[in-house]
Amino acid sequence: MATAMKIAIVDDEKDMRQSISQWLALSGYDTETYASAEEALGAVGPDYPGIVISDIKMPGMDGIQLLRKLMGADSALPVIMITGHGDVPIAVEAMRIGAFDFLEKPFNPDRMSELAKKATNARRLTLDNRALRRELAGGEQIMRKLIGASPVMERLREDILDLGQADGHVLIEGETGTGKTLVAHALHAVGARAGKKFVLVSCAALDEDALMQRLFGPMQPEESRLPAIEEARGGTLVLEDIEALSDAAQARLLSVLDEQGTPPETRVIAICNLQDEGRTCESTMRPDLYYRLASLKIVVPPLRARGEDILTLFARLSEQYAEEYGCPAPKVSAQEAAQLLQAPWPGNVRQLINLAERAVLQSRRGQGTIASLLMSDHDQMQPVMTTEGKPLKEYVEAFERMLIDNTMRRHKGSISAVMEELCLPRRTLNEKMAKYGLARADYL
Repeated sequence: MATAMKIAIVDDEKDMRQSISQWLALSGYDTETYASAEEALGAVGPDYPGIVISDIKMPGMDGIQLLRKLMGADSALPVIMITGHGDVPIAVEAMRIGAFDFLEKPFNPDRMSELAKKATNARRLTLDNRALRRELAGGEQIMRKLIGASPVMERLREDILDLGQADGHVLIEGETGTGKTLVAHALHAVGARAGKKFVLVSCAALDEDALMQRLFGPMQPEESRLPAIEEARGGTLVLEDIEALSDAAQARLLSVLDEQGTPPETRVIAICNLQDEGRTCESTMRPDLYYRLASLKIVVPPLRARGEDILTLFARLSEQYAEEYGCPAPKVSAQEAAQLLQAPWPGNVRQLINLAERAVLQSRRGQGTIASLLMSDHDQMQPVMTTEGKPLKEYVEAFERMLIDNTMRRHKGSISAVMEELCLPRRTLNEKMAKYGLARADYL
């Protein structure tokens, strides 16, 4: 659940700052009041989880001086300035420096609430994007998102680490919903370009003229960013849905890649989404461009090929949604575990994410089963193939591993609590954890 954003209110008049604070607190904001700009500067720094509302005219450091210092520390911090009647030139100066907006006294409280809502929404987006960039900059963190102990996932992680260190272009193939864009992020994060630009463009999201302009320019006068080829210079350019490129766009891209030489100044990671349509990227692209991009290639495995990873993923996702919705995660029976393992998963991980959220919601209401959700998905989606049958022993072992993993996670690695809940002696629990590659340290 999103946390309430803070609002720092700066005004030397006690009645004014308390009045603003009370009004905004009624709207659900966490307010903080400061009697001077100097006091506010001690509490509001870069990545402040909220916005600032400040009077312009204050003794000592005034609002304009405060605004300059705040913009110097964090230029994306929304600051709403309160001006006196007739202070339009000062308000214009504040906007030029970087103020989000201004309110002229006497102001309408509803107008202030409206501005606060816009400013906090903008701030939340900024902070979310910063957190994502920090996460993607850490190769170790993003590799943890590639969950799974199946052989195909072990191989995928090894391929990412190997190809991430290389400098050539990469082609990523795989069915819809398998996590190809996450793999592209990981390739960038574990390589030498991790600290450089990461630019992602969906070739299917724009018409041909707009796509050509976004990739190669020239940009419109009102556009502040560079064409993607220039924006990603020295870093990584990810082209999603590469199969959607027209012949003209393919020829232009090939020309740009030829000009870059070896090693390429900008690494291109192309993502192809044709595998589940019975076609291939090779058959839809001009050969010279295909072989240039596919000099290094990764095929992301479908979910149905990942075995008991399905149960691990479902358990993790269920826990996340249960925490978000404030309820216990649904318990999975042995029969439901077998059904999860046998499902065809045409929508892959994306389908599993949706299923986990719905399972938590219906569990909170005390209704439905995982089987009913799988049947609902089966009715809505055309299965691509079914999972091959497995010996009963493999289903039992997969369920047993999931049960121990979930219980260890719920009890945060407490061996005694797990022994008691599962009615297992310590020696048996230790043997099973060793068998399934589970380590207590991972749950502490």
